[in-house]
Amino acid sequence: MASTRSAVFVSAPELRELIAAGDPVTVLDVRWTLAEPDGEQAYLAGHLPGAVYVSLESELADHQVPGRGRHPLPSGRDLEAAARRWGVRTGVPVIVYDDWNRAGSARAWWVLTAAGIADVRILDGGLAAWIAAGGPLETGPVTPEPGDVDVVHTDLYAGARRTLTAEQATSGVDVLLDARAPERFRGDVEPVDAVAGHIPGATNLPSTGLLTEDGALLPDAELRTLLADKGVTGRGAVGAYCGSGVTAALTVAGLAAAGVDAALYPGSWSEWSSDPDRPVARGAQ
Repeated sequence: MASTRSAVFVSAPELRELIAAGDPVTVLDVRWTLAEPDGEQAYLAGHLPGAVYVSLESELADHQVPGRGRHPLPSGRDLEAAARRWGVRTGVPVIVYDDWNRAGSARAWWVLTAAGIADVRILDGGLAAWIAAGGPLETGPVTPEPGDVDVVHTDLYAGARRTLTAEQATSGVDVLLDARAPERFRGDVEPVDAVAGHIPGATNLPSTGLLTEDGALLPDAELRTLLADKGVTGRGAVGAYCGSGVTAALTVAGLAAAGVDAALYPGSWSEWSSDPDRPVARGAQ
């Protein structure tokens, strides 16, 4: 598995150098957690210079789409309009960041790249890494000049990144990774969805397991070892899911950094468990 880490992640010192050099760059703040899905107030209190706030709930999902889980993908056209509001421009790199386990930034990375937008990278370590590197913060809103980016794919379920349907989650991959916490995978608890458990045949790899204690992606050697332990060797098709397709985007990003092109099941457990006819597995295996 050849590393393509630098195509997916950017370090805080690298971003500081890019900005200091005066090179054009669009920075997007995508703060989101399960407990606090609206991160705008935190953004206003302090964000990277020039960063534009992006709402995962209203701009990186389309809740009017029925039957596709708690965070259905937005349409490419809606995403194009939003990206232009954020100031995304053709030929200008985009850096996305968050302050919680790379969930919001990974979702933005996945959605934007699935739409065919080039040169989108995740700030490795998020906001904490920027502060630790001595990066300054600004307060208040940012209203950028409108962008001009065009999306290539209007249907993100059939876009530039591979996706899985519910049926393909059990038949279309050799390894299916469940990115949720172990207790949710086992079915001990289920704080969000109506049914506890996991998709039969899935292997648990919490998305946070791909990160160091300070929230950065694991070093390449450790990442490869972890993935190999879960059956990901660079051979065979790999898929990932979580509760609603958000945190599993980090799994896909981490796999991409390790040279593995994994598919995302966007509806994830929220879609799977909504059909009483689908089987449910419980326990550690």
